[in-house]
Amino acid sequence: MSSDGTDVRVDYSRVFTQAIDRLHSEGRYRVFIDILRNKGAFPNARCFAGHNGPKPITVWCSNDYLAMGQHPKVIAAMEEALHDVGAGSGGTRNIGGNTHYHVDLEHELADLHGKEGALLFTSGYVSNEATLSTLAKILPGCVIFSDELNHASMIAGIRNAGCEKRIFRHNDLAHLEELLAAEDPTVPKLIAFESVYSMEADVAPIAAICDLADKYNALTYLDEVHAVGMYGARGGGISEAEGVADRLTIIEGTLGKAFGVMGGYIAADQTIIDVIRSYAPGFIFTTSLSPVLVAGVLASVRHLKASSVEREGQQASATLLKTMLSEAGLPVMLGSTHIVPILVGDPVKAKRISDILLAEYGVYVQPINYPTVPRGTERLRFTPGPSHTPEMMRELTDALVEIWSRLALRKAA
Repeated sequence: MSSDGTDVRVDYSRVFTQAIDRLHSEGRYRVFIDILRNKGAFPNARCFAGHNGPKPITVWCSNDYLAMGQHPKVIAAMEEALHDVGAGSGGTRNIGGNTHYHVDLEHELADLHGKEGALLFTSGYVSNEATLSTLAKILPGCVIFSDELNHASMIAGIRNAGCEKRIFRHNDLAHLEELLAAEDPTVPKLIAFESVYSMEADVAPIAAICDLADKYNALTYLDEVHAVGMYGARGGGISEAEGVADRLTIIEGTLGKAFGVMGGYIAADQTIIDVIRSYAPGFIFTTSLSPVLVAGVLASVRHLKASSVEREGQQASATLLKTMLSEAGLPVMLGSTHIVPILVGDPVKAKRISDILLAEYGVYVQPINYPTVPRGTERLRFTPGPSHTPEMMRELTDALVEIWSRLALRKAA
């Protein structure tokens, strides 16, 4: 109470309720689906929410792009590790959590990218945040040059670094060079960007960015999370496919998308790996990945180094789906990658389409809204895999055409 008897206490419940109400009013409230995937039958799954028992559905938005989370080699490796060493790692890498599985996987990942070393993290988000924030603190006066569409984890790492940053327009080489040229040539510089931008379905000009890095004496940090396993003869990503991996200072990737399990990593020369290992709180103070998970990733990485069948099947599926959707007049955001976004441009309508697809057609795809994408560019993001059949694609296309007509949505120009 105040001196005049007025109740001035903070109504915490009201503040939290208003925060959630804002999301509902903007059409941005996130609803997580309640499903179980069917082992060995992906993209088939079972949905539980709102049903009297499980309802069969088809998953169209998984980042398990190659269905490696269902691969017999991966499952067998995880089962073997579970019965060999148990479930958990036992602690941080420094205290009991550094298993032989971890050592083997880091060697495989370093080899995948042609680097001296690699370092595992619990997720791709953590690897970005921990590495970027640590690098800039180690380099006195560092300035980071960041693509405007970089992932939230990269943005968090740059922000937590507390250093100067310069944002360049997406994939705009002229703007990047303008910013580099304006900087003091004596200060450390780091260019942070992605290879495949997962919401735009486009690819960075990696070689040209490396040219600018050489010209202005900058380090390079490439996020390959949506490309590792997917491109290159051994799954090393766009940098392998374009033959430029050796020109990059640090390559960051994930183990939870094309490799189908969980975790993140960086690959670089051994000194940089040692610096991050020794200084990054996000690595030092976190319980390491379970050896069961690491064993599964190890099997997945080794398999995809030798097999291109999954990559080729996925690319064929993506090409076919883009063709079907385009021919149906749907507003597909065409790109050269495996990701197939359809522009909606309104968060409420995007959610409505997603709800109809799930309830009436047994099709699961999540709407992508702000802050993942800019306001007014809300979309549905499809990730066809090697196991999505032409029949599934035809059913999906027909469903979308019917919904577009029902809701009087704008078709492609």
